[in-house]
Amino acid sequence: MSRNPNGAVSRLKTITALLASACLVTMATGFAPGKDADDFNSKTPIKHIVVIFQENVSFDHYFGSYPHAANPGGTEPNFKAADDTPSVNGLNTGLLNNNPNSVAPFRLDRAQNYTCDQDHDYTDEQTAFNHGLMDLFPESVGNPSGINCLPGGATVMGYYDGNTVTGLWNYAQHFALNDNSFNTTFGPSTPGVLNLVSGNTFPVIAHAGTLDDGPNGHVITAGPGTTVIGDPDPLYDDCSTKTGARVGMGGINVGNLLNEKGITWGWFQGGFTPTSAAGVTPAACGLKTATIGNGLQTAYSPHHNPFQYYLSTSNPHHLPPSAVAMIGQTDQANHQYDLADFWAAVNHGNMPAVSFLKAWRAQDGHANNSSPLDEQLFLVDVINRLQQTKEWKETAVIINWDDSDGWYDHVIGPILNQSATIADSLSGPNSCGTSAKSLNGIQGRCGYGPRLPLLVISPYAKRNFVDNTVTDQSSILRFIEDNFSLGRIGSGSFDALAGSIRNMFDFDDGPRADKTFLKCATGEVTSKPETCNTY
Repeated sequence: MSRNPNGAVSRLKTITALLASACLVTMATGFAPGKDADDFNSKTPIKHIVVIFQENVSFDHYFGSYPHAANPGGTEPNFKAADDTPSVNGLNTGLLNNNPNSVAPFRLDRAQNYTCDQDHDYTDEQTAFNHGLMDLFPESVGNPSGINCLPGGATVMGYYDGNTVTGLWNYAQHFALNDNSFNTTFGPSTPGVLNLVSGNTFPVIAHAGTLDDGPNGHVITAGPGTTVIGDPDPLYDDCSTKTGARVGMGGINVGNLLNEKGITWGWFQGGFTPTSAAGVTPAACGLKTATIGNGLQTAYSPHHNPFQYYLSTSNPHHLPPSAVAMIGQTDQANHQYDLADFWAAVNHGNMPAVSFLKAWRAQDGHANNSSPLDEQLFLVDVINRLQQTKEWKETAVIINWDDSDGWYDHVIGPILNQSATIADSLSGPNSCGTSAKSLNGIQGRCGYGPRLPLLVISPYAKRNFVDNTVTDQSSILRFIEDNFSLGRIGSGSFDALAGSIRNMFDFDDGPRADKTFLKCATGEVTSKPETCNTY
């Protein structure tokens, strides 16, 4: 991992100062502000929910051939599933040999871990689905040119197996995988992250810069107002693109609900700590980190941080927490942190009740700036570390992705929310069903969208289990709401419709004592936990 040396030194000084500050607060008041999350009432034995939200993967792209890997040998790790492994709704013989698309699905090997990014715009993804025929992926969302692209958009039909995404397949072997989970709506990263924390991509109440309003744009204005369908940056973030489109959202998110109950929480994102001098505004986020083989990548991506779109939960100047003991509580950081702050809190004994972890871009799995092997380093590092904490026995890690990147998946989910705008095309020009069948009359939220992987890793997760319950990104939101009795977002949020992830847990027999440690580089099971990243 390559990091700015000055930034690393600055980060070390910051953490040291925070630890010292925490001690001073305790000595001065006799009360440590960091509240143990075990004190919070919960409906299940889970006291700590850790959501790892990765980038741009469809279910078939990572799990289409699960649990069967090609096992070609050589430099690729071998994968053999347990005999009692359940099947998934994946790429069967018919889909591989008689696929309706102009290109058949094909296996990407470990040496092809870097690919070009695909088209994952709101309108184009619906066009690829073509009334549910699922047959226009190369033509509608395939990238026909660029580095590591095949001609004619054919790359979009590629998928990996257990010889490349070995770590994720091993997690599925030991914990729970859902094969019937979807993007809440069609579209790219920003709708995905907004749906995760609020179940809503509406309403846009403020903006700066020039918004592209229309098909495949930043937003769509129709019906009662303006909805996000693309990737505008958050308005309340110094590190947003200064000349690009930025939006501010109305309504509330899960952070507001947690604050109302006094429950600790935080969004922890790689590169959030500014590279500009302390106290300088606007803050600058210039940190770059290294991939395994694709060079340095800017660490922080503003449009991957949902809470910066809401004034109430934003930290525009990227201020640090006032003390390690305050991480998870409301202070100048306002629950927005760097990844290093998460581990500082864990090591200090005040792991928040709800933590959202976002990898730096080099390890977020997004095609073009990352890869499955880079992503594996992040996932394995986090889960290896968490399993060694005292909190593990009451922790649930939920792994999900923000959108499909346009990668081929053969399943169309139920369309629970319809829309009829110039940006919709699922069931014909300007239509995803009818505008009359939309939650609260809100337009531009056609969904469910593409199918995504969803995993639960926990001592309470069912072992080697495949769940078929219909879920979506807002199902994670609903689990948080239900576990801590937060109530619902309201105002047309998808949380009111979301299927439950409870079937992925077994709360009857108590926490499992066994742990699953993986190797950083290969994703293979090991008895000795490895550390993949330094913070």
